[in-house]
Parts: sequence; structure tokens; C-alpha cells
Amino acid sequence: MTFVKQNSELLPERRGGPSSILNSPGYFRNASRGRRFGRFIKMRISHSVFVLAALVFIYFATFGFKAFFHGTQGAQQESSNAVKPPVYPPCKIDFLGSVNDLVEPKDFTDFRNFTQFSVEYIDKEDVPFGTNMYKPRFGGHQTLQEREKSFYAKNHTLHCGFVNAPGFSSTGFDLDEKDKTFMSTCKIVVYSCIFGSFDFLRKPAKNKISDFSLKNLCFVLFVDEKSLSTLSSEGNNPDDRGYIDLWRVVIVRNLPFDNMPKNPKVAKFLGHRLFPSARYSIWIDSKVRLEADPMLMIERFLWRTRSEYAISNHYVRYDVWEEAARNLFLKKVKATAVDEQLTVYESDGLTKFDPSNPNNLLPSCACLIAFFTVLDFGLFFYLTFSRHHEFVRFTNRDQLSFAYAYMKLRRMNPNSSFYFHMFKNNGKAIRSSAPSCGGDLIGRVNQGLMPEL
Repeated sequence: MTFVKQNSELLPERRGGPSSILNSPGYFRNASRGRRFGRFIKMRISHSVFVLAALVFIYFATFGFKAFFHGTQGAQQESSNAVKPPVYPPCKIDFLGSVNDLVEPKDFTDFRNFTQFSVEYIDKEDVPFGTNMYKPRFGGHQTLQEREKSFYAKNHTLHCGFVNAPGFSSTGFDLDEKDKTFMSTCKIVVYSCIFGSFDFLRKPAKNKISDFSLKNLCFVLFVDEKSLSTLSSEGNNPDDRGYIDLWRVVIVRNLPFDNMPKNPKVAKFLGHRLFPSARYSIWIDSKVRLEADPMLMIERFLWRTRSEYAISNHYVRYDVWEEAARNLFLKKVKATAVDEQLTVYESDGLTKFDPSNPNNLLPSCACLIAFFTVLDFGLFFYLTFSRHHEFVRFTNRDQLSFAYAYMKLRRMNPNSSFYFHMFKNNGKAIRSSAPSCGGDLIGRVNQGLMPEL
């Protein structure tokens, strides 16, 4: 044992301490090996760094810095576009200055200008004989032969929703009697709906609506009980008369479709059933806000153009197939359903968009303005009716069926007059994030004359 002197005292040296290591026989031999290994590692690292630096220099010299950051910038741009969609400024619409002295044109009320025919509705159907499995449908069980005949503009008895089935007390889309009574008094109606709490409440711009419209027009908002509960939780409770701001709230019970996006189409397409006394109607999607006087919209898009039907044109696309592809990308439809729908349409004569073919019309359907005659319905009714059955049979995307239904109407009624006006989805009338510039697109059809796109 060795001793170490510390503070004038001899202390025993710990085993394995510095002295023992230095005095070990292999110490200097191991140290020499460690120094040689360290020099080898340093040389290899230096060589690797040099090679890497040379490769990076050659890459930048060949492709530049932009190519290196292209993927990152593209990902950032896609993320930015997904989070912040483009917002388009509204265009100017030549509305009249006010509704004062506004009078319906005399020649517009001459019903002989429009194709006329009478229709009755099938409100009850029996279970087919020998059928064990029967499932009621809101629109009834229309056969393909009946669907084909329904495109002819003639007197008809038709399936048009609200069909009673034996053994069932409800047709679906049930309304309280007091609401039905109120709706039967509406002569001019602006209406929308919120089902499934899918949208927020958007109140009309009251400061842009005239006193005449406020006193004489109906503003109806259809909601289901879930949506009403959500609105109430947000502080939007109906008052004692059933109003939230301008909207007269109408509660719909027993929605007819399990596929929730299909239920708003009932109100959208069957306004003539819901408002039997209405002369004019304006439908606006719940995703947009009314920002113009409804009477000025009727004057601008119906009276001035002598049209019985006006619809907003799609703000980006013109082709039905492109719209279907976009809906597939956004997962709004199933591939099998849309494939079947487009296959049927194409086999029946619908073609892809061609600027020289005005039959290819793709609307956004955010705003529909309609004129109802008092006794009869024009071809407008058939267009909305046929589209109602198309969305029941296929997908809930009504944009896809518009061009097909219009093509069928024109082909099967070549001598009938159908006046419609297709306008740009313009932010001056309804507010949304959709593009609204680009001018007015007028579609006017009279005995074979087609609109130009």
C-alpha cells in the first residue's frame, strides 16, 4: 500500500486512482493506440464534409436555390389556399334606385307568353300487389317510364313529394298547421333553410330592404329541431310571433331523407308546393346572405328580361364533369353514385362543355328566382320537378342535374317557349365567398332560340 501526503498527513491512496493508472504496465501502449484512432476518425470526417460540400455546391450551381425550396413553398401555398380561400369583390348590378312606383309589366302578366298546362299531384299510393317489402318514399315510387313521360309539357298527374303511404301517418317534411296557414298567405316569398345545424344564421341586410318589402313579403326560414336548438344556444331565439329578425321560423319535423344534404332540396325545389298562393319566390342558400331588396331582384332578373325563371351561374366551372370531379375531391359524393349518374346522362345525350353548345349550363344554385302563374305552371315547374327526382334517384348535388334536365326539356318540347335568365353569382344581391365579377350571363329560350355562352 502506498501513502499520499496531504496537509502534513499520510493518507492511504485509493485503488484505481491516478497513480495506479499511470503506474499500470499497458497505460502508454493504450494511449498511443487512442491517439492513432482519433487522427483516423478526424481524417474520415473531414473527407466526408468536403465531399458533401462539393455535392451541395454542384446542386445549387446546376438547379439554383428556387428548386431546392420549391416543395416547401408549394406546400405552404397549398396550406394557405386551404385555410384562406380567395374572396372576390362584388360587381355592380344595375338595380333600380328604389321600389317606389314599381309596377309589374303588363306584357309580363300576359300568360299567353308562357307555356301553360295543368298539373295534379299524386298524394297517395297503394302497396303494389304481391310486394312483401314496401318502404315509403317522400317522392313516391316513380317508375322510369313515368320519369320519362314527365318531361313532356302537357297536362299531367305527377309524383311531386308529400306522397302518403298506406300504414304511415307521415309523408315526411311535416309542418304545423299554423305554419301552413301562414305560408298559404304568402304572395311573394324569400325563403331558405338550415337543417342538421350545418350552417350559421345569416340575417338579411335590413337596411337595404325597402319598407314595402318588409311589410308585404314573407321571409321564411325552415329549420329542424336540432338547428333551432343550436340557434337558441347562440342567442337567436324566436320571439312570441316566431320571428328571428326578418325570418319567420318554420320548424320541420320528420325529415324525409337520412342523407341530410338532400333534405334542403325539398324546400329548394318544391316551393310551389310549400307556398301554394305564391306568385314569386326567391330561394337563397343558407351559406349566403341577402343584401338587396327582393323586389329589385325580381324586377332586374325577371321583369326586365321577361323571364319566368332566373338562376345564378356557377362562378368558376362550366362543365358538369368538372363539377363532379370537384365534388369527388371534396368527398361530397360517392364515386359509384356519381359515375352512375353521369353514365345515364351521357348515354341520354349530355355532352361535356362546349362553348358553342348552350345546352351545357352549370349553375351554382345559390339563388333561384321564380315566377308562378296563378292557375298553371310553366316549364319552370318541370325543370324544378325533374331535378327533384334526379337528386332523389342519384346524388344530392343539384348542379349536376340542371344541364341534363334542361337538355331533356328542350329536346322533348321543341315547340314550347321557356324563358329563363342565368345571371352571374353577384355579391351585390347575395353575399358569399364566391367570385361575382364577370358580367351578366343571359339565357333566353323561345321556340328553339338558345342562349349564348
